[in-house]
Amino acid sequence: MIKISLKMAILSVLGLLALYLLGTVLFFNATPKEKRVKEQIRIAYSVSDPEFRRVSGIIAGRPWVEGNHIEILRRGEDVFEFMLADIREAEKSITKETFMFYGDEVADPVSDALAEAARRDVRVHFLMDYVGSVLASGEKLETMRDAGVDVERWRKPSWYQIARFNHRTHRKLLVVDGRSAYTGGVNTADPWIADIDDGGYKDYHFRITGPVVNDIQGAFSENWVSSRGELLVGEKYYPVPDTTGTISMQVTSSHPREGQKRVRKMLLHAIASASESIRIGSAYFFPDNDFLDALVDAANRGVIVTILTPGDNIDQNYVRWASHTLWGDLMEAGIRMYEYQPAMYHAKLMIVDDYYVTVGSTNFDNRSFRLNDEANVNIIDREFGLEMSGYFDEDLEQSMQITIEDLQNRPLRHKIYGWIVAKTIGAYL
Repeated sequence: MIKISLKMAILSVLGLLALYLLGTVLFFNATPKEKRVKEQIRIAYSVSDPEFRRVSGIIAGRPWVEGNHIEILRRGEDVFEFMLADIREAEKSITKETFMFYGDEVADPVSDALAEAARRDVRVHFLMDYVGSVLASGEKLETMRDAGVDVERWRKPSWYQIARFNHRTHRKLLVVDGRSAYTGGVNTADPWIADIDDGGYKDYHFRITGPVVNDIQGAFSENWVSSRGELLVGEKYYPVPDTTGTISMQVTSSHPREGQKRVRKMLLHAIASASESIRIGSAYFFPDNDFLDALVDAANRGVIVTILTPGDNIDQNYVRWASHTLWGDLMEAGIRMYEYQPAMYHAKLMIVDDYYVTVGSTNFDNRSFRLNDEANVNIIDREFGLEMSGYFDEDLEQSMQITIEDLQNRPLRHKIYGWIVAKTIGAYL
């Protein structure tokens, strides 16, 4: 009897411990600690007003930086051609952070180029998300490490970080010699190099030069410290910047658990400052109710709001079906909803009044706003804003506008499944 009681006691303790761990994982992985902006923002200025720039610098925690240049890369083939060229010419440092990293056509050449850079005494630091890089070639990882590349797998499963396992780094950053930088929606993986007619993803990426590169390097450094505990300092990472253009830029980085969900605040501030138009392109669209209210409020002020998301080619259908449950109120407010038809649409951008543009890794969903580490670059420039609006409108020409009737007539199983997923996600909004 004593042996049986002891066994039952041990099993009970183990059971309670398992429940505690499970509860911890579910709670802390799904909900951050602090509140987010919930009250409607009322603003008397537009994105072209100097006051917008002043206030947004305070909100983002980084000032606007003058004298930059930005190149738009619309094809995956061009993205990796430019990246590899810069990596092969690097002389002092390379810092790279990405969510996905896999594939013979993309990840392997990048691995080889980083390894070769390290062999010629370039300091190379590579931070990849563990979940997004789970398909990465072990052989290539070892090749990089053997060559001297500092490789870190963000949030690799461990007992002491289990409560934060769902908090991923979703950033796409590359900085070479502290002078050229890349960001946008493109992961270092094969789907981004394939042509969209062959299953490739539709996306945008950007090559940036000028003083703002220091701030992009600073965003990388935040997560390198969190992952490795090493602070990157010195001229090889932060050279005295050169003026390379006339564009004003700002970096906004966001972290889920440290009260720094700045990207969401930045987006809400820009939406509240819109006076003419808002164009949003996002691979996944499932923001919280307060964010949706901000878009409706903009539409009620007479702002033309257009939102572009993937269609049937989306890689996560459950997100699309859940997103559809939100569209009715948006459409009733006059917001135009489109779905891109030729391929998986993976862009992450917002254009306000053809003047303010934000690009980077952030999707317009609760995961990007509250759970992921994200980084965006914001641009104030009329010429660049008009150019990006033109490309957005070109994408609309290959898209289908969804009407309220389309929503009402979608398959019953999509409605049911979408409602279940939306309620599951919505429990944490």
